[in-house]
Amino acid sequence: MKTLKNKLILGFLLATSVTFAQEKLWTLEECVDYALEHNITVRQGENSLLQNEQDVIAAKGQFLPSLSGSLGHSTTFGNEEIFSGEFVNRTSNSTNVGVGLSQTIFNGFRLTNLYRQSKLNLESNQLELDRIKDDISLNVVNAYLNVLFNKERLEIAKAQQSFSAKQVAQVKDLVDAGVQPRANIYDAQATLSSDEQEVTVAENNYNLALLSLSQLLQVSYNGFEVAVMNVNMPSSALLYNDVQPVLDYALENRNEIRVAEKNIEIAQLNSEISKSGYYPSVTGGYNFSSSAFFSNLTDTEDPFFDQLDTQKSNGFRVSVNIPIFSRFENKTNLAKSKIAEENSLLTLDQAKLDLESNIQRAFTDAQGAFKSYLASQKASEAQEIALENAKERFNAGIVTSFDLEQVRVRYVNAQSSLINAKYDFVFKTKVLDFYMGKPITD
Repeated sequence: MKTLKNKLILGFLLATSVTFAQEKLWTLEECVDYALEHNITVRQGENSLLQNEQDVIAAKGQFLPSLSGSLGHSTTFGNEEIFSGEFVNRTSNSTNVGVGLSQTIFNGFRLTNLYRQSKLNLESNQLELDRIKDDISLNVVNAYLNVLFNKERLEIAKAQQSFSAKQVAQVKDLVDAGVQPRANIYDAQATLSSDEQEVTVAENNYNLALLSLSQLLQVSYNGFEVAVMNVNMPSSALLYNDVQPVLDYALENRNEIRVAEKNIEIAQLNSEISKSGYYPSVTGGYNFSSSAFFSNLTDTEDPFFDQLDTQKSNGFRVSVNIPIFSRFENKTNLAKSKIAEENSLLTLDQAKLDLESNIQRAFTDAQGAFKSYLASQKASEAQEIALENAKERFNAGIVTSFDLEQVRVRYVNAQSSLINAKYDFVFKTKVLDFYMGKPITD
C-alpha cells in the first residue's frame, strides 16, 4: 500500500509538471518570429521564390544547345509492285537511328534579356516578400500591444471593483453608526454591481484581443497567453523632432520603393525583348543518322550493325530567319511594352507619394498622441486628488454617495484615457521606428 501510494504521488507530480510545461507565455519576439515562419502568405511567397529560382535556371539553360536522339523501326508486308505489272509478296524491315543538336546563335539578344529579367523577377519577389514580412511584424506588434492595453484596462476594472466592495462595507459601518442614511447602502451596492459588469466587459475585451492575436499567429486560442512586458511611460525622448530624416531613409530603403524600381527595370527589359522581334535570328545544328534495311526477297544484305556502320551520315546546317512582315505583331508588342514601362514609372511615383503621406501622417499622429498623453496624465492626477478629497468628505458626511460616485467615474474615465493615450503613443512611435528600419520588437 505504501508503494502504491508513492507511485500515485509521483504520477500526480509528473502530471502536474507536464501541465505547467504546456502553459506558455508568448513574448513579443516569439509572436513575431512565429508569425513570420508560419504565416500562409509568407510561405506562399517563399514558394514563389523557389519557382523564380527555377525560372533563372531555365533561362540560363537556353544558352546551351539542345540535344535529342531518335530511333525508329518500320515493317511492311504484302503485295508490292517491283516491276511494271509484276507483284511480289514482300516483307521488309527498316531501322533508322539519329542524333540531332541545335543551337541558337543570335536572336536579337532575346535570350540575354530573358535571363536578366528572370533574375530581376527573383530580386523583386524577394523584396516583396520582405515587405509582406514587415507588414505582418507591424500587425503582430499592434495586436500584442492591444492585448497589453486590454490587460491594464482589466486590472483597473478589478481594482475599482475591489474599491467598491470595500466602500459597501464602509458605508454599512457608517450606517450602523448612524452617520449616514441607509439609502447610501443601496447606492454603494449599485455601484459595486456596475463595477462587476465593467470587469466582465473588460475580461471579454481582453479575451477578444487574445483571440485576434492567436488568429493572426494561426495558433490555437485554448491556453494562449502572452507575457506581460513593461511598456515604458511615453517621453519626449521617443519622439522624432524632424520628419525629414525618416522620409529620406524610407525613400532610400523601404521595400515598396525598391520593388517599384525593380519593376521599372523589368518593364525596360520587356521593351528590349519586344525589339528582338525586328532582328534576324540565326540557328545552327548538326545531325548524325544511320539506317539498316532487310527484306525477305533477298538474303544478301549486310548484317544489321554493318549496315549501320556503312550508312552513317553527318549533316550540318545554318539557318537565318529574317522578319519581313509579322502582321503588326512586333509593332504592337513594342508599343504595349513601352506603355507598361511608362506605367511602371508612374507606379514608382505613386509609391513615393503614398509612403510620404503615410510617414507624414504617422509623424503627426505621434506628435498628437504625445500631447494627448500629457493632457491625460494631468487629468488623471487631478481626478485622483479629487477622488481622495471626495472620499474624505464622504467619510465626514459632507457629500453624498451620489457625489462620490460622480467623482469616481471621472477618475476611472481619466485612467482609461491615460492608458489609451499611452498605448496609442507607443504604437505610433513604433510605426516611425518601422519606417526608419529600427527593430519594432524592442
